[in-house]
Amino acid sequence: MGAVSIDGINITEAIANAKAAIDSDKTLSPGTRSVIEVLLLVVTLLSNRIGVNSNNSSKPPSSDPNREKKTRKKSNKPQGGQEGHAGSTLEQVENPDQTNELKLNRKTLPPGKYMPGGHESRQVVEIEISRLIIEYQAEVLIDEKGKRFVADFPKGVTRPIQYGSSLKAHAVYMSQYQLIPYKRIEEYFADQLSIPLSAGSIFNFNKQAAQLTKTLGAEDRIKSELRKSNQMHADETGINIGGKNHWLHCASNVQWTHFHPHKERGKGAMDDADVLPHFGGVLSHDHWKPYYSYTACKHSLCNAHHVRELEFASEKDNQKWAAQMQTLLFAINDKTHEAGGTLSSRQEKYYRKKYRALISKGEAECPGPNPSDRKKGQRGRLKKSKSRNLLDRLRDFECDVLRFMVDADVPFTNNQGENDIRMTKVQQKISGCFRSMEGAEIFCSTRGYISTCRKQGVGATHALTSLFGGTLPSIFN
Repeated sequence: MGAVSIDGINITEAIANAKAAIDSDKTLSPGTRSVIEVLLLVVTLLSNRIGVNSNNSSKPPSSDPNREKKTRKKSNKPQGGQEGHAGSTLEQVENPDQTNELKLNRKTLPPGKYMPGGHESRQVVEIEISRLIIEYQAEVLIDEKGKRFVADFPKGVTRPIQYGSSLKAHAVYMSQYQLIPYKRIEEYFADQLSIPLSAGSIFNFNKQAAQLTKTLGAEDRIKSELRKSNQMHADETGINIGGKNHWLHCASNVQWTHFHPHKERGKGAMDDADVLPHFGGVLSHDHWKPYYSYTACKHSLCNAHHVRELEFASEKDNQKWAAQMQTLLFAINDKTHEAGGTLSSRQEKYYRKKYRALISKGEAECPGPNPSDRKKGQRGRLKKSKSRNLLDRLRDFECDVLRFMVDADVPFTNNQGENDIRMTKVQQKISGCFRSMEGAEIFCSTRGYISTCRKQGVGATHALTSLFGGTLPSIFN
């Protein structure tokens, strides 16, 4: 391990000296020796946390102490929107909703004759928030026998007064997409629209939306498309349901997203989601072992994780091979992009040779545990350092680490999966937990549907309005 210092004190050296002193002191009782070894272990673990940040671990950037914003590399591109960028410049419209004519006060003009010269126009974009109540009056006819005949009301209009589809879509948009708490949605409808809306009604709207994704076939279509896709991302994150830890599993790619809540994290939960067991493409993930239980598909590992772990090995364990491997992975990725997605056979062999050379260098620089270090009566595998575990993974899973350079469908990282699951973490920060498994399932169904629509150019508002209207956007056709 690299030297760790605090206030000028070399902690690593001090721990090593203390261990040597303990080993050489034959007068210590077994109990005292055990206590001291535990204390040294605690000091070692705590000192290892010093300097751990988002660049060399999976910690989020927000947890970095005294975080400084990185200076962006200078670019030759001009400032502002780039060529091909779809801008959002505010422009005048041909047919404004309201026109106000402004007349000149002729008394302020110099004496003379004037003729019409047209007009200058300026437009102001405003928003009008109002309640719209639609009344349907069904004609009633009574025949000579007194029998009543009533015209048909539109489909879904079944009560004397009820909430409409657009209102429901708007409430679900705020709750499930913008992640606004129920209480604040209640206040918004009351203050801005003069519409009484309870938390119970909002929950029922969310529940109806989730049910519609199933009855209209959106969820089945999402799962079907993911199963037959060439490449897919998988990730999972912890969620709190009723005060107990559960897991939210994500299977996604650039077009489709599926979320699934479960009390377990492993293969049983993934089987229950019913996507991975039928997948035969390339699965990108972060080396969570249960993913490798699926043998019908190939695997690719997230190199963003490797880069962070290599950073840790370089900084904390002073592993020179790790810094060189980090540079090599970035270089291979750049060359792959330049080549259009895949390297030639010659380039592939060249970079594999360099990769293996660094692995060999790591084997010499970061040897595994020595069997002679096994203490009397100790069972099981000897503990390895983080750097050694990383080295073994890079060696044993070379094909999965480097699959991005030979398969154009495989990305360098698993960022797509992590991005898709990120808003779930935001939801947990805002709300703290799901009150029930039903609430988690509602969120997963609705959120997966919205995510899928947005990936394919369908806005969340249109997606939800279509859903409550009983139809699905054209992407599901």
